[in-house]
This record gives sequence, structure tokens and C-alpha cells, in this order.
Amino acid sequence: MIQNLKIKDLPQNERPQERLLRYGPQALSNCELLAVILRTGNREENIISICNRIIAESGGLNGVLRASFKDFINIKGIGNTKAAQLLAVIELSKRFKTFKSGLEYKVLKPEDAANYVMEEMKILYKEHFKIIILNTKKIIISVEEISVGTLNSSMVHPREVFIEAIKKSADSIIVCHNHPSGDPTPSKEDIDVTLRLKECGKLLGIEVLDHIIIGDGTYVSLKEKSII
Repeated sequence: MIQNLKIKDLPQNERPQERLLRYGPQALSNCELLAVILRTGNREENIISICNRIIAESGGLNGVLRASFKDFINIKGIGNTKAAQLLAVIELSKRFKTFKSGLEYKVLKPEDAANYVMEEMKILYKEHFKIIILNTKKIIISVEEISVGTLNSSMVHPREVFIEAIKKSADSIIVCHNHPSGDPTPSKEDIDVTLRLKECGKLLGIEVLDHIIIGDGTYVSLKEKSII
């Protein structure tokens, strides 16, 4: 019986783990880094070939970061175990990028809020509407997802927005959503929803400080644009 091909079974000069130890992880390609994590191929294909296909069939590294369990297991050579390994690495990557060494995260300017959600939201295929809940010191209490889909007044009802803020005893909130196109320019609907929420916030005593729209590594703050 032919055994699964492991990294150690590859020629010495092609073994990613050896290259990592000798030259450091920065010397490895995306494919090689995946190979170090997944380790084994199968009877028909070595792990380097499989990792090349994972990246290619996902549409590049950004596609890998967006992929679901179902997406991975639909790739030839990827079963439950490898799919789980990939999802674990993706989730750790997201957490590392927002990890603040246990310190409280204080929002002093729009850029602070944008940076807090940027890495997770810039790679989303659909529009996700979230609220950042703040206490009286403008420290983030939590981030809550309110809806998924095209942003409009029916998708984002003030009731769903403020019930989460009330539950967490919010002093203020920052609303945010992403534009999958990568262009964070606000639409008329974005502005209308924001103004409606701001008025509702006044009645409830929970200030809507800003609306941050996330693009592909960029953002627009409606507060900075003097829209609210």
C-alpha cells in the first residue's frame, strides 16, 4: 500500500519545514506555509501540489481566508481534518490581528474603530452590518453583528441595533459595515440608515458616534466627512 506523502518524503531541497527552520518563515511561499500546517498529501498527490490547488481554486490567499468548511471539502484531497486545520489557522489569523495583549481597546478617533474591525470585515463577500458598543470611557465592550445582506432600512431596524446596545449597557455605539466591492464610498442608503439610527439614539440616550464603512484595506468615516 502506498502511504500518504508527507513533507519529509519530499526531496530535501523541496521540504518547506527544512526551509522554514533554515531561512525563517518569511522565506516560504504561501503554498509552502500551508504545506507545513497540513503536512500530508495522499496516494495520488503530494502536499505541495495540494496546497497549490487550495490557493488556486480558492481564488488566491484572500479567497482562502474567506472560505468555509464546505468550500474546503469540495477541493480534491481535502477531507474533514484538513478543512478543520485550515479553518483553525484562519480564525487564529483573524484573532492575532485584533489581539490587544489583554489591554482595553479605547476608541479615540475613527481610525481606531476602523482598525479594530478592518481585518475581519475587508474580506467578507456579503455586506455585514455590525455595531461597536462602547462604555462611558469609549472603551469597547463588544462588537455585535446585526444583519447580513444589502444595507437598507428594512435590513437594519433600530430595534435590532439598540436592543444589543441596551443589553450591554452601552453609553454610545459606532455602526459599521463593509462594501464587498472594496470601495467604501457611502451610498444614499448608507447615509439615510445612519441618520435614522442617530435620531433613534438621541431618544434612547445612546449616542451614535460614527458610521464606518470598510473597503479593501480602506475606510470612510461619516463623521470625518461631516455627514453626521
